[in-house]
Order: sequence, then structure tokens, then C-alpha cells
Amino acid sequence: MFEYKIIKQCKQTKARVGVLTTPHGDITTPVFMPVGTQATVKAVLPESLNEMKAQIILANTYHLYLRPGSDVVKKAGGLHKFMNWNKPILTDSGGYQVFSLSDRRKISAEGVMFNSHIDGSKHFFTPEKAVQIQNDLGSDIIMAFDECIPYPADYDYAKNSTDITLSWAKRCKEAHKDTENQALFGIVQGGMYNNLRADCAKQLTDLDFPGYAIGGLSVGEPKELMYEIIENTKPHVPQDKPFYLMGVGSIDCLLQGVIRGIDMFDCVMQTRMSRNGAAITKDGRINLKNAQYKEDFTPLEPDCGCYVCKNYTKAYLRHLVKSEEILASMLLSYHNLYYTIKIMEGLKDAILNNNTINYIKKFKLTNF
Repeated sequence: MFEYKIIKQCKQTKARVGVLTTPHGDITTPVFMPVGTQATVKAVLPESLNEMKAQIILANTYHLYLRPGSDVVKKAGGLHKFMNWNKPILTDSGGYQVFSLSDRRKISAEGVMFNSHIDGSKHFFTPEKAVQIQNDLGSDIIMAFDECIPYPADYDYAKNSTDITLSWAKRCKEAHKDTENQALFGIVQGGMYNNLRADCAKQLTDLDFPGYAIGGLSVGEPKELMYEIIENTKPHVPQDKPFYLMGVGSIDCLLQGVIRGIDMFDCVMQTRMSRNGAAITKDGRINLKNAQYKEDFTPLEPDCGCYVCKNYTKAYLRHLVKSEEILASMLLSYHNLYYTIKIMEGLKDAILNNNTINYIKKFKLTNF
């Protein structure tokens, strides 16, 4: 059920277009995945996601385990039926969420003991349990359980943590049985140390996962350091399998990631910005709370073909934001996701037409 085929390799960069086949449809890469942490992309209907041509969404193991419970989702027929989404779904293993609970968790070689952020109850995650939960959820792509290393972290901590991640990856591989319906991706860790990243990638490659991710980035490090880590890690993973940069989704990082060989991205930024009254435009992020938009009767982006830009002005959107109307989050989330997905579609076309560098230059990024 799973196959990754490279359609076109850019001659100027490491960018490429590929097709990942899953039980719920094909995914053309490079792809941005909207985040539906709790089996919903916040303030966006599944029908709207289809309209904007979202190919795959991400949901989270940790959150769905706590509420409503993976057993409930399994009884409902899996995530696809539960949330009315018939395209591919990827689930994160919960490793990052456990990382974010630094004052509520204790890590050992066996797994992680943590207290729920909801009610304080104690739970113990092992690699085997993370796989079982994702099996119950029924997502198309599942992630190995890993430890996300904080930034900064000294070498000894990063080395020990990476060793734990590798041990957990082996256990996840052994625990995962339904390889026909779910693809298990390994996650490369190693902090900001290139030798640890390379060693981790090589050992994960020996385990022969159908896809690989690079985790533990965008945790506070400078973007140039993130790009360096990607460049030095990519040669050590199989070039004929999808490569996923976890938790990164700003427009500059998407473009810079693709030219370094990244195929898949996800981020909560697009919808989180919306709930704070901000929109993505060709000029960058704009804050609609600002007074300059009070009588601005132009769309967010004149050349954007989304429903929001066709029908509403900055002045109206500012009014909704200032009035704390729910519609503000709905409309801004729609635009931000649509605009991001459209940029990725344009990038795919540029790669196919040998125009990658010229396309990226339109965004006035540094180093171009």
C-alpha cells in the first residue's frame, strides 16, 4: 500500500517532486500538512480543507490518547471516520508533547512517566504503547516514539538522548505489525551536533523504515543552524524515501527546506496566527489589530484566490478580530492555510518546469 516515487529532481538544488502512495490516496510532495492536533484543524471544516486542496493532515497521539481516548476512536472506526476525513492522516507519536511537559515528566530507558496537562493524572508511555495507540487511531503514517532534545543541550545529554531515541525506534519497529495499512517513519534526533545526527540517521537507515523525519528542530535555535543540520543530515538517509521536517511551517522555512531535500512539513503556525489576528501575505505577517487596517477596504492579498480574499476586506477582518468574533479565526485560518498550500503547489510546478530558483527569488529570501 505504500510506495514513494520521485517524479522530478531539480538540477539546481536538492528540491524534488514525488508521489507517496497511501491507503487513503496519493500525496504529491513537497507537501505542507495542516495540523489537526485533536482530530480537528482548529476553526476549519473538513470541506474547507478539501476546497484548499489539503492532501494530508496531522493529528496527535498524546492529545487523542488523553481525550477522547484511542479506544473511543477505534470503536468509531478510526480517525478517518471519527473526524470525517477520507484523505491521508499522519499521527505524531507524542514525543514532542512529552518534551514540552518538562516539569511534568520523567524519562528513562524504558519510557516516559508524565502527568496529564488536563487533570494531572499519571501516565506511562513506552515505544510499544505509542505504536499501539497509533494502531488504534488508524492513521496512514505513524511516527516512532522519540525524545526531543531541548536547545541548547550539552553533548553528553544529546548523546544519551539520541541513544534512547534509537533504542525506542528499534522497539517501535518490532511492535508495529500492520505494515500494509500504516507506514512507520523513523525520527532522526541528535540535537545540534552533526555527528550525532549523522550516526542516528545511519542507524535508522539500517532499520529500513519506509520514511524518515528530522525532529528536534525549530526549538529555539537560529534558522541558519537549522538549515545546516538539515544539509548535513540529508545525505545519511535513503534518498529514495520521503524526508519529513517536523513542526516547521513558516514560508521561508518551507522554501529553504525544500531546496535542501525536505518532502513533508507540518506546523500549527498558520492556525495559531489566525487566533491572534494575524495573516500571511507576500509581504510577510500582518497584524490586523493594527489601526492602519481600520479603513483598509482591500483584500489580504489581491492575487490570492481564496474565499476570504475574494469576499472580505482587511477592514472587515480587523473588525471581527477586535470584536473577538469566532468568524475571525475561521476566515484567517482559511486564508493562512490556503495561501501556504498554494505556495507549495507553485513550488511543485516550478520544480517540474526547471524554474525552482526563479520561483523562490520572488519571496525575497536571503541567500538568493
